[in-house]
Amino acid sequence: MPRPRNVSMKATNLALDIMAKLKPGAQLPPEAVLAREVGVSRTAMRSALEGLEQAGLIRRDGRRTLLHRLPAASDYFGLAETESRSDLVERRFLEMAVAGDLMPGRNFSEAELARTFGASTVSVREFLIGFSRYGLVEKAPRGGWRLCAFDAPFARELAATRRTFEIEAIRLFGGRGSDDPVWREISRLVEAHEVMSQGGEEAIRQFPQLDRRFHRFLVDQLDNRFVTSFYDVVSFVFHYHYQWRKDDEIERYRTALAEHLSILLALRSGVIEEAQKRLEEHLRTSVRTLLESAIGAGK
Repeated sequence: MPRPRNVSMKATNLALDIMAKLKPGAQLPPEAVLAREVGVSRTAMRSALEGLEQAGLIRRDGRRTLLHRLPAASDYFGLAETESRSDLVERRFLEMAVAGDLMPGRNFSEAELARTFGASTVSVREFLIGFSRYGLVEKAPRGGWRLCAFDAPFARELAATRRTFEIEAIRLFGGRGSDDPVWREISRLVEAHEVMSQGGEEAIRQFPQLDRRFHRFLVDQLDNRFVTSFYDVVSFVFHYHYQWRKDDEIERYRTALAEHLSILLALRSGVIEEAQKRLEEHLRTSVRTLLESAIGAGK
């Protein structure tokens, strides 16, 4: 496929998501409608459609655009190709914190992060200033920045907001058709959880990445950019503060893996009420662990 500009790459990936829900031969929405649905200009969408046509995914029939074949994973542009510099900085920072590369209470500089991320200090500074409004990073007394802890009320408020989003997301699965691509992703998530649960401790320590993928999958069903952005902060808070406690890390991860699987299997079976019940249990477990971590951090 030809390599369009960054915004057209994003438009291409979003258009592919829409096409994945159709059947070969189906008519795509008009260019203007597609542009509005994915949030790009008509120029960017036109460029994306030209690339999709050259790749053989769509074909023209007069004024109509028809789906020629379903998208494959290889048709999508990678994250590194589509994300902006500011998105890159945010993603890398959250990944480092969740993975334990930025431990609680540690001081760090903008220059240090910029070198690690391959970004400018200006991009890093803008991200940290914006992220500081959550009270999770602050300026250090002698320069630089420092990761912070938070109190129990903060944890409870965050968990309550997370519950609202995810319970609503589970409800939406009840309206999905049997041929919706969402069911294939559920099967892939089931497989990923089963493989990890059968692995040793080193495999289990990779759980934070799978946990983020699981919960992000749920909130993506809401198709709400503000919820999606907020969830990155939720993921950061939950897993960053787990770094304060290492004594029962493997046990906690195994428990969460089992709870995830119970939710996914209920969804795959189409038993939405059971999936909601299992999610409620999982959220109670996670907030209890979060509160224990927050209290421990304050000691």
